Amino acid sequence: MDFDAIVVGGGIAGASIAYELAADRRVLLLEQERQLAYHTTGRSAAIYLQSYGNAAVRALTVASRTDFDQLSELVDGTPLLTPKALLWTADDEGAAHLEELLESVPQLRPVAPAAAVELCPALRPEKLALAAEDVSAMEIDVHATHEAYVRGFRQRGGTIRAEAPVERLAASDGAWRVESGSFTAEAPVVVNAAGAWGDVVAERAGVRPVGLQPLRRTIFTSPVSGWQDLDAWPFIGDAGYHFYFKGEHDQVMASPVDETPDVPRDAKPAEIDIARAIQVINEYTRLELRSVRSAWAGLRTFAPDRSPVVGDAPDAPGFFWFVGQGGYGIQMGPALARTGAALALRRPLPADVAALGVTAEALSPSRPGVASRPHTAPGHSRS
Repeated sequence: MDFDAIVVGGGIAGASIAYELAADRRVLLLEQERQLAYHTTGRSAAIYLQSYGNAAVRALTVASRTDFDQLSELVDGTPLLTPKALLWTADDEGAAHLEELLESVPQLRPVAPAAAVELCPALRPEKLALAAEDVSAMEIDVHATHEAYVRGFRQRGGTIRAEAPVERLAASDGAWRVESGSFTAEAPVVVNAAGAWGDVVAERAGVRPVGLQPLRRTIFTSPVSGWQDLDAWPFIGDAGYHFYFKGEHDQVMASPVDETPDVPRDAKPAEIDIARAIQVINEYTRLELRSVRSAWAGLRTFAPDRSPVVGDAPDAPGFFWFVGQGGYGIQMGPALARTGAALALRRPLPADVAALGVTAEALSPSRPGVASRPHTAPGHSRS
């Protein structure tokens, strides 16, 4: 056959698992866009947070910590993680959730509201009932992380073909034939790492979708005046998930933490989402945001239970799911890629991942709540 595995999708998911598989397999990576990581990966405001996500996500994030240091060697030693304090804040409504996090996440430590205002003077004290600092927080150099995987993949002999949307997939005699225009390739394994398009790729292959839901997330920058040392402020996350923001020189980068159901596409920000974010951030802070310098949006794609879907399709031998990373695909990406490659190659889970309680069953497309869900058109929500 042409290859041992064909990976569909050139974002962080596809690039990372392709890199891991290429250690001892012939691997082809196909990307529909001219530019790799054009969609969600390229639009992420990624921060490494061991307190973010459900139990499986947090475990995979912890397991990824040392991978980032090792990957930096592939990009000439460029640091992929930079320390950046993160401060969770909560009003009376969000305090209960933050208290739960403090009890269950060892990386969090409580911070008195007055101390929180010292860390970020723009916070309104009357809106602070509780605060906590995540001592594991780091900023992720998203571009360099993706580039590390791409470089490493090529060094391992991997093949990348951009502007190659997968139009047909068909299984025959133990092989998958993938067609993109006049280009065709065969391999015994196809890895579906197509992000928001994951269910679309599955349908083209005649495989039962897993119910992926793309959710639009909006991010924008807004100039501020009258404040100094914004870069020294911690990343501020509202425990009630109303907003987050980060100081950057003379502006803030902010989000309404929106999760608007969408369809697989080139996502664009909605003006109403930005307006609502400005309103709520001004309610909770003294930043007095008035205008927008730039804005963008990306799709964070989740399975119904918000855990990643990794494993063989129960109805299609050789079709391997690697989707549903949601908004955690970069922070947990390295460990998830190692886990996905191990499962695709019929090997045990990495020892460090298994030691943190992650199981193949918890990630499997056959797990309850994923495979059992009735089929609807990709990208549409269910009642």
